[in-house]
Amino acid sequence: MTAFNTLDHASVSGKRVLVRVDLNVPMENGVVSDTTRIDRILPTLREISDKGGKVVLLAHFGRPKGVDPTQSLKPVAAEVALRLGRPVAFAAECTGPVAKAAVDAMKNGDVLCLENTRFHPEEEKNDPAFVAALAANGDIYVNDAFSAAHRAHASTEGLARVLPAYAGRTMQAEIEALSKALETPEHPVLAVVGGAKVSSKLELLGNLVKKVDILVIGGGMANTFLAAQGKAVGKSLCEHDLLDTARSVLATAKASGCEIVLPVDAVVASEFKAHAPSRTVSVDQVGEADMMLDIGAASVKTVAAKLATAKTLVWNGPFGAFELEPFDAGTNAVAREAAHLTKAGKLLSVAGGGDTVSALNHAGVADDFTYVSTAGGAFLEWLEGKPLPGVDALRVRKG
Repeated sequence: MTAFNTLDHASVSGKRVLVRVDLNVPMENGVVSDTTRIDRILPTLREISDKGGKVVLLAHFGRPKGVDPTQSLKPVAAEVALRLGRPVAFAAECTGPVAKAAVDAMKNGDVLCLENTRFHPEEEKNDPAFVAALAANGDIYVNDAFSAAHRAHASTEGLARVLPAYAGRTMQAEIEALSKALETPEHPVLAVVGGAKVSSKLELLGNLVKKVDILVIGGGMANTFLAAQGKAVGKSLCEHDLLDTARSVLATAKASGCEIVLPVDAVVASEFKAHAPSRTVSVDQVGEADMMLDIGAASVKTVAAKLATAKTLVWNGPFGAFELEPFDAGTNAVAREAAHLTKAGKLLSVAGGGDTVSALNHAGVADDFTYVSTAGGAFLEWLEGKPLPGVDALRVRKG
């Protein structure tokens, strides 16, 4: 992490510390239903507060078109206070006199949450005047929201250009884990890419086949690759217009020395619903009325054998319709095998993406992976090899 300043380099005592966090959490009936993202930022907040810094939280919530009381961060701030175990004040503005008064009233160690930055269209435009208005309430800037780092917005990128900028502990852990997994990994590197569509992950596949040793393709995506090899896929989800693209990915992988692993068997059913009658067939024996909804036991065995040879695992996307039993079995089995190897010290495992996190939680192994990223778009763009503005802005500027 020599390229980034972290809290190890920051003097926060008595300073107003603008901390960009991700509080875009799921809500049900006005109550936070999943506190994962809040829990991730607690170490950063406690450290700054305990060192006498004035913690000023900046965050967005939802996609409001202007000021929208239903998208206020006030109930989220109350949940942060609960999880943090100390008071969190709230200001109904993120700039201007209301915000200034709230910040001016803070004592060392206090925590304050400002209102939704996206109530202002200037936030997403990274407007310099809005950046200046936010910066007026801070002495230093800490970014602890990797999940928003792929956006060059005022509170994610602009502030890092005008205030002394540091990576928070969550951001630091994320950068270190992801760098270790793909930028300076221990080989062999195995990537699992699943999910529904090839079209949404073309750039990801194109980048990974040039970086990893083994690429395991699962989920609906695998059906398109199987069809590209001339196999019948029945009623399975398949992008028939992308067969040439799939063949191109396979050719690039071969030229790059990347081994592609596709399912050898599948759990099929005639309808997409929980506990639908199902059977396991070879991928060469899929009937016209069949839908492939999970990988079979032989495919699980194949993937497990490949995992046993790997030193690094990067995972994005499930193997099947894991939300529906019994079509969660394949994803669960591979996840548990990866967790077992990680706990045994044989594998560095990094996973991310919304469905992937849900799948690992469903399998009961999310805590056993080396690192599980709660970021969706940012994690995917990092895997695609794209620069992340919010991360790049934190790099130590030379000269």
